[in-house]
This record gives sequence, C-alpha cells and structure tokens, in this order.
Amino acid sequence: MIRGLRPTARSVVMVTALASLGAGTLARAAELPRAPDDAAFAPAEALSVEIGRDLFFDPILSGNRNTSCATCHHPALGTSDGRALPLGEGGAGLGPERRATASNPPRVIPRNAPALFNLGASEFTVLFHDGRLRRDASAEGGIAMPNGLSLDQPLSPVAAQAMMPVIAPDEMAGQRGENPVANAVAEGRITGPDGAWQILADRVAAIPAYHDRFAQLNGPEAPIRMSDIAATLGDFISTEFRATNSRFDAFLAGDYDSFSPQEQHGLGLFYGKAGCHTCHSGPFLTDHRFHAIGLPQTGPGKGHGPLGFADHGHGAVTGNARDAYRFRTPSLRNIALTAPYGHAGSHTTLEDIIRHHADPGAGLATFAPAADDLAMSDEAEMMRIYAAITLQPVPLTEAEIAALVAFLNTLTDETPSQGRLGTPSAVPSQLPVDAPPENWPLSKPATQP
Repeated sequence: MIRGLRPTARSVVMVTALASLGAGTLARAAELPRAPDDAAFAPAEALSVEIGRDLFFDPILSGNRNTSCATCHHPALGTSDGRALPLGEGGAGLGPERRATASNPPRVIPRNAPALFNLGASEFTVLFHDGRLRRDASAEGGIAMPNGLSLDQPLSPVAAQAMMPVIAPDEMAGQRGENPVANAVAEGRITGPDGAWQILADRVAAIPAYHDRFAQLNGPEAPIRMSDIAATLGDFISTEFRATNSRFDAFLAGDYDSFSPQEQHGLGLFYGKAGCHTCHSGPFLTDHRFHAIGLPQTGPGKGHGPLGFADHGHGAVTGNARDAYRFRTPSLRNIALTAPYGHAGSHTTLEDIIRHHADPGAGLATFAPAADDLAMSDEAEMMRIYAAITLQPVPLTEAEIAALVAFLNTLTDETPSQGRLGTPSAVPSQLPVDAPPENWPLSKPATQP
C-alpha cells in the first residue's frame, strides 16, 4: 500500500461482508475490476502471428545465432526463465539449468526477466522494469524509445520492446569482434542501412521461408525491416500469451461459489486489509505506475551509485531523484507461474514476496544475500533504498499470507502454458530450438507458402 492510502470505508464494508455474508455479497459490495475482454487486445493476422512464433524461438535474431527470445521468455517457464537473474548470450541450456560455457562465458543480466503475459493489451503503454519505453504520440512511430532511438513505422509498445534485446550485447547481440551485429552496436550503428537492426533484418530476409511469408504479409515489393520483424513478434506475444481465462475471471463473471473459503478470505484481504489493490488494480492487477518498495538489490546492478552495483530504476530514466528505486508495478495475472519475484529476482516464493510487502523495511534489513553478492555490501546504498520506501507496513498473520497466496493462484490461466500455437519443433533457419521439458507440447512448424 502506498503511503497515505488506506483501505476505504467501502473496502472495510467489503471485508466485513465477505467474513459474515459470503462471496455473493462481496461481489455486490466490492469495487472489483471488470474482466478483460477481446476489446482490450488489438486483432492480429494469423500469418503475422505464425511468423512471429517462429522468430520468437529462432536464434537467428541473436548476433552469434545462439540465443532466441524464448531463451529468457519460454512459455514452459512462465514466459520468463525461472532464474533470479538471466544468464545472457553465450550460455547453454534453458531456465534454471542454463550454464556458462568456457568458450563464450555469458554475463549475468542485472534484472529479472519479466513475464510477457497480456503485454499486448492496450493499457500496457509503459514497459520494462524501469519504464524506459512508453507510448508517446509525439515520438517517431508513436513510441518513446530508450537511448534516443526511433522507429521507422508505428508499432505497439509490445512490438517496440522486442527491438531492444537484439541490440543488447549481454542479452542477444554479443560482444565487439564476435559478429557484425555486435560490431555495429559497439560502433553506435543501430538504425540506418548499415545498422544492427538492418543486419538482422537482412539475415531473416535471406531465408526463403521467412522472405516468402513476409512477402505474403506485407506485399512482394516491401522490404523486410527490423520493425516488420518486431511487429510479428508483438502479434505473437499478444496472442500466444494472453491470459484472461482464470478462475478469478469466472468469479468476476458471477461464479462466486467457485472460490474456496480460503480463496474468498484472500480476495477480501487483497481488496481490504492488505491493500494490495492500491497498486495492483484494474483488470490486469497493475496500476502501471512506479513504486519504491525496498526490494533488495542483488546481482551486478545497472552501474548506478558510487560503487556501480546499484539500480536506481525509474529514477535513472527520468533523472528525477524522487523516482530513484521505483520500479513498475507488475501485473499479477499468472503470478504463480513467474517466480522468482522482484526486479532482481530476490524472492523465490509468493509467501516471501508477500512478507516483504507486509513490512518492507524489515524485509530489506533481514534479507540474506549470497556471500559473493557485492551489491548488499554497500551499506550506504542499502540505507538509500530503505529511505526511499513508500510502502507502509501492514501486519499479516501466516494464515492471512496463506490466504493471499491461495487467492493469487486463482489468477492463473494455464492456456498460454499449454500453448495456442506452441513451441515449434523446428524453425526456418534450421538453428536449434531451445528444448523445453519433455512433457511440453511441441507443435509442427507453421505452414509454409
């Protein structure tokens, strides 16, 4: 709960109603969100979604042809990677089993790989943990891009964000001297005919199966640009990872008896005493704003602060000291599938992260980092994180924490994990596809023209 915001009288009435009269009364009394519907998502052409699916799993978009979008955002791992912090370009394997290689040691990425669920919904206008990409009608292509970059055509935020990892040296591009993409990035050549984005687009265009389908999608004379590739990735992410068919949605539609007493109690706490809905509001359970909740800083950090191990979050984007240590409120839909939690993946379970929210100062003070984690050794930086906290403590019992966890599990929609299109068994580049668990449903490659 943000400082100064307490449960309203109506919230108190809601909790009382839940405790004494049951879920049916709660549904009438509570200010619950509306369930998202098709109008929340822009329609996408089936061919674009199919192309985007193959490109999402294809390592062709990485400088060294060894990393795909799915490496850090695999549907079998909750559209993330199941790690506190990802092992970037050069690693081998998927998820928690990913390991460093001797020939090309990967770097640890300083922030937790965010989940991709529902990012195609129209209300998601600001993306990344620090909000460095946002919809802006005055910007080229309608999106204010990081690092002064601009788009050559209008894109949705979810499509535009797909253009960034491919030029990040530690994520997908690689290091100077390893490949032409990495060299272009190192030289500051991102846009233009000899830029990193066009080098990648030319690679894709040189593969007949991609070339022919893009010609079918955009016209035979249209060139393939990185923005065209990003548009298909955005359509795939929006379609494949839409998660709006949970038991909570059934509850919002009037199926009040589907919740157990513990889940009902958790819902009442969420919208009442615990005040979770103050930030996790609306149909996707996020206010899309930035808050400082005192999460521990682990890993290499973003190079901020005197020692370089800090991460100043939204403050590094805005340049405003008041925004330091603030991070974007994540959507809670499918939250049970996306552990670890926090911008640096500091908390491994829902119980852990709820306990931190209940008393952020104590959570920060008692957090036990790894012995070699230098970020937490900077006591002055830890005090600055502590001083920035805007979340007031809300004492919760273990039973209340368990009830909140039970409610959060009702937000799960398993459809994206089961796969609408699913993981391709092969991709047009013929490069290896990241292997999911054996029980993950593989699908056939998309139909070729």
